[in-house]
Amino acid sequence: MPSYIVLLGPPGAGKGTQAQVLSEKLGLVHISSGDIFRENLQAQTELGVRAQAFMNRGELVPDDLTIAMIRERLSRPDCQQGAILDGFPRTPAQADALSGILSQLGGKVDVVPYISVPAAVLIERLSGRWTCRAAGHVFHEKYNPPKVAGVCDFDGSELYQRDDDKAETVARRIQVYTDQTAPLIDYYQKRHLLAQIDGTQDIETVGQHLLDAVKQQR
Repeated sequence: MPSYIVLLGPPGAGKGTQAQVLSEKLGLVHISSGDIFRENLQAQTELGVRAQAFMNRGELVPDDLTIAMIRERLSRPDCQQGAILDGFPRTPAQADALSGILSQLGGKVDVVPYISVPAAVLIERLSGRWTCRAAGHVFHEKYNPPKVAGVCDFDGSELYQRDDDKAETVARRIQVYTDQTAPLIDYYQKRHLLAQIDGTQDIETVGQHLLDAVKQQR
């Protein structure tokens, strides 16, 4: 029976990094909703063209299109053993749709690890990022500071802070995520699938706790 894992966590929780580690250790493909969107848009698939029309008008892509992209991706041969879903579902309605898709594929969601990190820690992690103008090298004022403040170690170009890395923008992103995802956390908790992980620990410890949570449910 295929194994499906839904990975939850706010921006800055390290979800993408942990998804890659889990993917390697469990032999399951990592499916990022962002990657699926980019793939469909770049390839100009029928779904991508329809999604682009909404985006060009500044509108949200409807659930049915997003769900269709996920269904198509999960039906590919590399997902026969299951998958790790990152960025989908975002709402209980999408979770219901995912349950239906997986049922058709002979599987179900096995476990939903939720990497929990307090908002203050997330803001510190994300708002401390600085990027070099020349090549996009990324530094962090606390965790990976440049040797000379405001100057890239590699090419000497100026470091600047992207708009989406500024503290007020980061705080908004976290609030939006919390508002959207709180019902989903409750949804999976009621189904006894949620496994909360303390995301303030180091990467290796978080990864081990994730692996333990998955193994207990599989």
